[in-house]
Amino acid sequence: MLIQRQTSSLRPLTTAHLAQTMTLLELTSEELRAKIDAALASNPALELLEDPRCPHCHRLLPPRGPCPTCSAPQKFQNDEPIVFVSPRQDFLPPSAGQRLTDEELPSEEWAAAKEDLPTYVFRQIAPELSVEDRPLAAHLLTSLDEDGLLGVPLIEIARYHHVPLGRVQEVQRLIQHADPLGVGSSSPQEALKIQLEVLAETRPIPPLALTAVDTCLDLLSRRAYTELSRKLHISTNQAIKLAAFIGENLNPFPGRAHWGDFDQAADHIQTYQNPDIIISELDDEQDPRLVVEIVSPYAGSLRINPLFRQAISQAPSDKTEAWQSEMDEAVLLVKCLQQRNHTLVRLMKRLVSLQHAFILYGDAHLIPITRAQLSVELQVHESTISRAVSGKAVQLPNRKIIPLSKWFDRSLNIRTALVKIIAEERYPLSDTQIAERLEEQGYIIARRTVAKYRSIEGILPARLRHSTPVAMRNE
Repeated sequence: MLIQRQTSSLRPLTTAHLAQTMTLLELTSEELRAKIDAALASNPALELLEDPRCPHCHRLLPPRGPCPTCSAPQKFQNDEPIVFVSPRQDFLPPSAGQRLTDEELPSEEWAAAKEDLPTYVFRQIAPELSVEDRPLAAHLLTSLDEDGLLGVPLIEIARYHHVPLGRVQEVQRLIQHADPLGVGSSSPQEALKIQLEVLAETRPIPPLALTAVDTCLDLLSRRAYTELSRKLHISTNQAIKLAAFIGENLNPFPGRAHWGDFDQAADHIQTYQNPDIIISELDDEQDPRLVVEIVSPYAGSLRINPLFRQAISQAPSDKTEAWQSEMDEAVLLVKCLQQRNHTLVRLMKRLVSLQHAFILYGDAHLIPITRAQLSVELQVHESTISRAVSGKAVQLPNRKIIPLSKWFDRSLNIRTALVKIIAEERYPLSDTQIAERLEEQGYIIARRTVAKYRSIEGILPARLRHSTPVAMRNE
């Protein structure tokens, strides 16, 4: 009974700790500062010491610069980046009236704007559309639901525009092969079949994958492997492998995918003005490591107010429960902030080690990695990685600010190689020829995928590039 009582009492605290940590992990440095300010204003048990201390090791900070202990290079780890948490005032912009020098100005825009899904898809397919078909495409794209699926029957669109149904179907198929693949389909099954069709161009597909998607989607979603094996006349082990292949490679709801430069499923338009993470090169010619500073929204020590802790023992009986609740909330916040910093340090240490060349030399050197792969390496849940990445902005050594989610763009290096091939072409290359050039560089993709990536980059098809001088296309 004692063991049961202990387990029961610990479970709510553990659940609350996990939930609070996940919530804090998802916040940007600006959002975290607002949350801490609100907690300090409402909870007397919480206190922020004014003395500037390192948020990680709690040692006193020097008048200028980061913590000398956390930022000090360690010789026995010369192949790893130096990752530490720094107070926010180290990264504040110049005061009003103070101007940046030419060397301090960023090389590109500091803010990155987002576009919605219909605009993103239309921009890809516009070069392939005739002028007459553009209203059809606009009608289809503005009829997408939040899952990226078509919310109206095709026949209604055909009747509205007084055109044959086949013409609307042709425009729909063009949309379905844009990014995200399967967008504009009339059902999840149709989206999955489009994805299978494209996937089959570059890799072998399980023989029963199409049948499973077409007739057994409900069994797949419920993971009813025994029923699935019985319906497809295969073993349970084969059914599990088939379901795993579909789950890893296909998405029945294209609108929920990570598409564009960053996740477009957010409810609001994001811009990046102040970075949450700053990466620079170590000022040491003999040590080529990168320095990663994770921005903390406060300088000083966030702690439990010792006077409040003493007062609880003398609290009136009608105040004891409320005061203890405030104490518990303050303790939980401090612990969860420490856990948030620890998680971000681990994440950035691994990411920067993996993407060292991308950070220094550009998009062509990005190593494709997924959130799921990284979660296995760090031994955390995939949702933890997603929350840590969500909304965060990183300033690279060249002063460019990019979303952290861009580091997980698996097609970025291929698209960069594609852009370079087209920029250097002496005559307009067809998509098939570009696919062959990419294969020579180790990128095996289908012609249809080349067309999609070309559209994403805003590059016209070969027949329309004839009249466009190379110099103009490179501007």
